[in-house]
Amino acid sequence: MTKINGAHVIHFSKDADADRAFIRDVLGFPGVDAGGGWLIFKLPPTEVAVHPTEGEAKQELYLMCDDITALLVELGDKGVEITRPASDQGWGILAAIRLPSGAELPLYEPRHPVAHSL
Repeated sequence: MTKINGAHVIHFSKDADADRAFIRDVLGFPGVDAGGGWLIFKLPPTEVAVHPTEGEAKQELYLMCDDITALLVELGDKGVEITRPASDQGWGILAAIRLPSGAELPLYEPRHPVAHSL
């Protein structure tokens, strides 16, 4: 069987150019130009979790970090709006920031073993 070698995450945006610039310039993710300025960014190591739901099936994207407090200070110093301050959920600390398009991007500091370091 051919091994899956990655995942491609798509963020649909009402202002794709601004969100691309934010991901490149503020978050500092390197990327490639797939043609015509269409940027595709390299993400840090990734993992997937499957949670039960009573509602419709959906996908969510959380960017993970080692120190969410320090990250929020750094992003705040860059003028990034913190839409959800850090809240301790026991198994992790959650927060969120605002992208230029107005979309919210959740951040997550896990307090459980992480699979992406395997």
